[in-house]
Amino acid sequence: MTAVTSQYSGAARFRPSPVFGMLIAMTALFGALLWRGQDLGGAGIFLFVVAGWVVSLTLHEFGHALVAYVAGDRSVAEKGYLTLDVRRYADPGTSLILPVVILLIGGIGLPGGAVWINMGLIRKPAMRSLVSAAGPLMTLGCALLCLVPVRSGWLGSADPSFVVGLAFLGWIQVIALILNLLPVPGLDGFGIVEPHLSARTRRSIAPFRQYGIMIIFVAIWLLPPVRDRFWDLTDAVSNRLGGTSLDALKSIGWNEFRFWQR
Repeated sequence: MTAVTSQYSGAARFRPSPVFGMLIAMTALFGALLWRGQDLGGAGIFLFVVAGWVVSLTLHEFGHALVAYVAGDRSVAEKGYLTLDVRRYADPGTSLILPVVILLIGGIGLPGGAVWINMGLIRKPAMRSLVSAAGPLMTLGCALLCLVPVRSGWLGSADPSFVVGLAFLGWIQVIALILNLLPVPGLDGFGIVEPHLSARTRRSIAPFRQYGIMIIFVAIWLLPPVRDRFWDLTDAVSNRLGGTSLDALKSIGWNEFRFWQR
């Protein structure tokens, strides 16, 4: 038995991590301060969005692990994936820090994190697809949680800074959702269709898996037609979820998020 297995045994395999509780508390605290109009010297939206973004990354990976566990891969519990501890989801640098850095630089919700699923223990192709789809479904849930209140006008008593922060957080959830659903090797969209491909096709595509997200970013940044189509799609989906006012709110949110440039 490995150290990881012995650390996460019995009830500890399913007990929510204090780290996740701390992230939820931070998101709630910064959100409450924004609701009351206290922007912490201009950094309030930044802190609220970053904390909420890390919570959503955690839930995304937890979604994968939970469905994998139900589908037959019990090793995810032994690895601590069901504890909602963001530190367990692969390398902290590439899985947590990099998505946050990309968010700071470009306002793009980079799909982050990874859970190592033993697909050999999940025999049905449909369940394998569902394991890959579970993460994006969590991201969609986070997007709805942010954008439905904005669209429905339920935030009338909130300070505008909270509405702006929530709208911006919801918008980057939509970006991450669309990126992740692209049928590109290495992303969840490809993971959804991969179980239904022939073994020969999977073997031929495997070497490109590590370059998938890189190819997408190069295409978005360097190819104007691709970039325009991508942003048109994210705008259409986010406006559908958040209402017609979202365009203005997310633009303000992006400016307020970069408080150090004001």
